[in-house]
Amino acid sequence: MRVVIAEDLFLLRDGLTRMLQAHGLETVAAVDNGKDLLAAVTEHKPDVAVVDVRLPPTFTDEGLRAALAARREQPALPVLVLSQYVEQLYARELLADGSGGIGYLLKDRVFHSAQFVDAVRRVAAGGTAMDPEVIARLLDRNSGDRALASISPREREVLSLMAEGRSNVAIAQRLVITERAVAKHTASIFLRLDLQPSDDDNRRVLAVLAYLGR
Repeated sequence: MRVVIAEDLFLLRDGLTRMLQAHGLETVAAVDNGKDLLAAVTEHKPDVAVVDVRLPPTFTDEGLRAALAARREQPALPVLVLSQYVEQLYARELLADGSGGIGYLLKDRVFHSAQFVDAVRRVAAGGTAMDPEVIARLLDRNSGDRALASISPREREVLSLMAEGRSNVAIAQRLVITERAVAKHTASIFLRLDLQPSDDDNRRVLAVLAYLGR
């Protein structure tokens, strides 16, 4: 798996490169600004980009804007955002483009390398890896959507855990319900969001994107 990293701090950039290498992932480029991220994506066409939100020169939201530009350059490029902050506007825009392969992790809530590498792999495979705190910050925007408003409280819990990238088995364990009950809730979610039968993994991603980004 080929990865591009955009992180302005040298020690963190180098640490991410070494961590990924230790788990068998190849870092094809490690850059410190949005312009170089775009160049690296164009040149290497990676399987996934790991992007910090705040990059030079203003250290506000250049990373997210560069990620959006990178996905225009390479449609559906999987992007894992890694930040200390939740930048709601551009995070929603990143989610709302309708493509899978999206993650948003908070740096101070990544506790071990296996957790991070699992998120990278999941996003690269077209899935989602959303920190619960990020999910909480993005939910209010969706309150007026009729389809989303029809989702029951339990279905919202299931969707929230799906956004974290959890399987039906993991969701069942977390909510202390049966796996069959989780499957019933996900089927109801797909129906309410008018997601036509297709690969279930794809529908899960689309449901999460609808939930968080629109």
